[in-house]
Amino acid sequence: MEADFVIVGAGSAGCAMAYRLSEAGASVIVIEYGGTDAGPFIQMPAALSYPMNMKMYDWGFTSEPEPHLGGRRLACPRGKVIGGSSSINGMVYVRGHALDFDHWQEAGADGWAYADVLPYYKRMESWHDGGHGGDPSWRGVDGPLHVTRGPRENPLYQAFVDAGAQAGYKVTGDYNGRQQEGFGPMEQTVWRGRRWSAANAYLHPALKRENCTLVRGLAEKIEIQEGRATGVQLRRGGTSQLIRARREVVLAASSINSPKLLMLSGIGPAQHLAGHGIDVVADRQGVGQNLQDHLEMYVQMAASQPITLYKHWNLLSKAVIGAQWLFTKTGMGASNQFESAAFIRSRAGIPYPDVQYHFLPMAVRYDGQAVAEGHGFQAHTGPMRSPSRGEITLRSADPAEAPRIFFNYMSTEQDWVDFRRCIRLTREIFAQEAFKPFVNHEIQPGAAVQTDDELDDAIREHAESAYHPCGTCRMGRADDPGAVVDPQARVIGVDGLRVADSSIFPRITNGNLNAPSIMVGEKVSDHLLGRDPLARANDAPWVHPQWETAQR
Repeated sequence: MEADFVIVGAGSAGCAMAYRLSEAGASVIVIEYGGTDAGPFIQMPAALSYPMNMKMYDWGFTSEPEPHLGGRRLACPRGKVIGGSSSINGMVYVRGHALDFDHWQEAGADGWAYADVLPYYKRMESWHDGGHGGDPSWRGVDGPLHVTRGPRENPLYQAFVDAGAQAGYKVTGDYNGRQQEGFGPMEQTVWRGRRWSAANAYLHPALKRENCTLVRGLAEKIEIQEGRATGVQLRRGGTSQLIRARREVVLAASSINSPKLLMLSGIGPAQHLAGHGIDVVADRQGVGQNLQDHLEMYVQMAASQPITLYKHWNLLSKAVIGAQWLFTKTGMGASNQFESAAFIRSRAGIPYPDVQYHFLPMAVRYDGQAVAEGHGFQAHTGPMRSPSRGEITLRSADPAEAPRIFFNYMSTEQDWVDFRRCIRLTREIFAQEAFKPFVNHEIQPGAAVQTDDELDDAIREHAESAYHPCGTCRMGRADDPGAVVDPQARVIGVDGLRVADSSIFPRITNGNLNAPSIMVGEKVSDHLLGRDPLARANDAPWVHPQWETAQR
């Protein structure tokens, strides 16, 4: 079995590449270990807490004991399903800030400044503002990925935006447009009531073409002959077979599995590979290093009125919502319920936002566990650019064994300073006049938690991953000893092999990672096809004119 391109992983970037490469006439084989994305648990937006907690759809990764979080092992869900993590995520759509990508360029990812990537964001989007305003000239209108906004019918969504304005922050009509900084509507990858995953947007249309094929199985290693990747060794039903690539192999298997597969194939830190009995093909010290994530806490408030989503937190209401969605794709089931957001700067002297807010009109965790107090609401908050770095390493040379995942969360003093500030700023927002009719008392961390030490204890106990791992196959210039891929996503030291997913990010972007991961797939597709990149954009993003002296 062979094709021009063999892509490992039918996730956010892999689906986009399958679509663009097959659209151009190249033959493509996509390898995916996970199963079908059909079914209401994935396709119904409001059911988002289910698939990320189901073994059927999730790899079930957990971190090693995190020494700075009391030895806790944190969940690290990754999609084991068609569509990858775009089929189990929260459907929040965030491009990242323009200056994130300018930092990529400065870090050696030539051709990945915001002026370079904005045209790819426009190419991938079909943007619908829902009557809430925005920046149409910054957005795409005819791409495969539908980006929408929820109805924002619950009064708490507007209260959150109004409270931000009362606290002195900007209001933005489109955080994915010219001005990220501020409070405003949140965007979601939902279309006509369904989760609009990378599979629905890209892969399923691509599979209707004769030149795109999906193959199920576990990728065990990359076949490398005389310094060139020639295919992928695949295990299916107890037997192995080689899927050959006439042109190139592309890893899009996630920031966890892409470095794992490189190391199993002899590409990585030589000493680590030798310790597992793996012959070294290319000694790349950066493989598996530079692991980053967003850590967050839920600042939760008990509500003084029964207007939150808690009134639907019972079997009868869930059944009614599910039935309405099943037959009409409308109602409460048709939104992820993250309909207001904010991006702010934590202090003066920071040029662009380093704190993100997801607002939810219910007090509940990602695993679907509601608090015992009933009606409540919460803001998810945490620093966007932690200086901490972790790593992915092999446990063994067995492809079926999960790698060792060590995030090293909160390992610097700056992490603690930034996180405390996030919580205190959030409390200030909830104390504004707009929330006076709705707030009863603080649930988490609790009003009694005030000192630095008390806040640190709360962070240590309650901080959770926002599920945004990235950076483990860092992009940089070919002479950078820590880089794994060059600015065209080619693995340094091996021909015919690229990596294209969130693992190539030099530094984590502001906000959720699905959008920049899809953008990577779009842009690398042009590199694979040998095309000139899209013409650079000339749009200048908004930066607070007093950022050096003012926090808001």
